[in-house]
Amino acid sequence: MTAERSGPLLIAVGSGKGGVGKSTLTANLAIALARRGMKVGLVDADIYGPSQQVIFGTADAKPEARDNKLVPVESRFDIPMLSMGHLVQPGRAIAWRGPMVGNALSQMIDAHWGDREVILIDLPPGTGDVQLTMLQKYKPAGAVLISTPQDLALIDAARAGQLFEAAGVPVIGLVENMAGYACPHCGEVSDPFGAGGVEAAAERLELPFLGRIPLDLAIRQGSDAGDPPAAGDTELAAPFNAIADRLAGWISARS
Repeated sequence: MTAERSGPLLIAVGSGKGGVGKSTLTANLAIALARRGMKVGLVDADIYGPSQQVIFGTADAKPEARDNKLVPVESRFDIPMLSMGHLVQPGRAIAWRGPMVGNALSQMIDAHWGDREVILIDLPPGTGDVQLTMLQKYKPAGAVLISTPQDLALIDAARAGQLFEAAGVPVIGLVENMAGYACPHCGEVSDPFGAGGVEAAAERLELPFLGRIPLDLAIRQGSDAGDPPAAGDTELAAPFNAIADRLAGWISARS
């Protein structure tokens, strides 16, 4: 049975498979929403492969505990956050069974989030223990799904969407990543992973299409360096800002 929850609005960001840019999207959406004046927090629920501590440049931070609850780590983007990357030694493999994974998720979601209005939850790929624990104990208000355009990724994204819909969690919309690569030498745009597949899938599934993000080396470099594009005003921030505007509109309509 899903517990009734008060406090921040929980929004899950998920994908059917790994390597499609889910963590990058979550981080940049959090920053873009915060820059619009929204009080945002972030949970990196990818227990086995945390990365938000790198993207936010907080890898050396360790959360404190108060009243048997974790106190989120502060980032320079005014976004408190928690990640398994803050709780284990860097590079250490996490080999946990389902109950331990569920307990770790609970500790992060039940932390001292203060006045946060929205918590974005960066989910691991697939439909496993973390997703099931979240849906049973912390039913999100909605979910954003991201996929690359190729068919195999779309099949897995559709499965993730079915899980949320079966649990009564509305899918806010779909995002297409790695759509369009501009050659740094000649400027010609190519589509190594295809293009338009996610938008077509959204239309077929009668779900909103939130936007597309190009395949660009600078996005990866910025994430690795703790400087996500949405923190600045470059051309690369534009697609994240457009998606954040649509997400902010959904949040406003719900409140």
